[in-house]
Amino acid sequence: MKLLISVVNDLEAQRAIDGGADIIDVKNPAEGSLGANFPAVIKAVRTVTPAHLQVSAALGDAPNLPGTFSLAAAGAASLGIDLIKVGLYGIKTVEEAVYFLKKVQEAVQLFRPRSKVIAAGYADARAIGSVLPLELPGIAAEAGVAGCMLDTARKDGTNLFDWQSRDELERFVRESHCRGLSCALAGSLQADHLPLVHQLGVNIVGMRSAACSGNLRKGEVLRDKVQQLKNIVRRLNDAGPQGFSLN
Repeated sequence: MKLLISVVNDLEAQRAIDGGADIIDVKNPAEGSLGANFPAVIKAVRTVTPAHLQVSAALGDAPNLPGTFSLAAAGAASLGIDLIKVGLYGIKTVEEAVYFLKKVQEAVQLFRPRSKVIAAGYADARAIGSVLPLELPGIAAEAGVAGCMLDTARKDGTNLFDWQSRDELERFVRESHCRGLSCALAGSLQADHLPLVHQLGVNIVGMRSAACSGNLRKGEVLRDKVQQLKNIVRRLNDAGPQGFSLN
């Protein structure tokens, strides 16, 4: 399992790198769960991040505007981003989602074929009226993108496990892997969630608030916090599929 840390600028990126993060993710929490940051910020983060580390970037909590987000995806690819995440926020049907992602994928292929598109859905999809989590692996596979992830749209003190049961998440991970997709989980996760996330068999766990001062999403990412999370992930990976207890 790889540790993805979401950052808002190159200073936070350097702290996440120093703390041992496996993937540096650029987002803008002021614009939503998967809010997009500015090109200059994304470029600065890519510049300070060593070439052997992947950089991901969020394109936003997308309405059903495939042209607009295809252009955004082309921009992210041209900046050298490895993993391009787009939240299917305003997409209501499977058919809309497949078409949307195909267009995003086509745009990325034009500019940087080795960049990967990640379809992001929401654990609280029923509350916002978007495509359901268990529909996402099939959508991602049909669209030809590289992976899928679940986050939470609402940042109201709830987390991934308040919206999805363990059985539902196990099925999401299983359906993703059966289709050859990379699978990621996020959504206001804290350190004590890591053993359970690891047991689910995900490829990537995404975190921000747990790496920030005061455990606040709008706090600042701190090196020591990232290092603590990385140490837990390392121990879980070393212990194997069953992991270990933090208690």
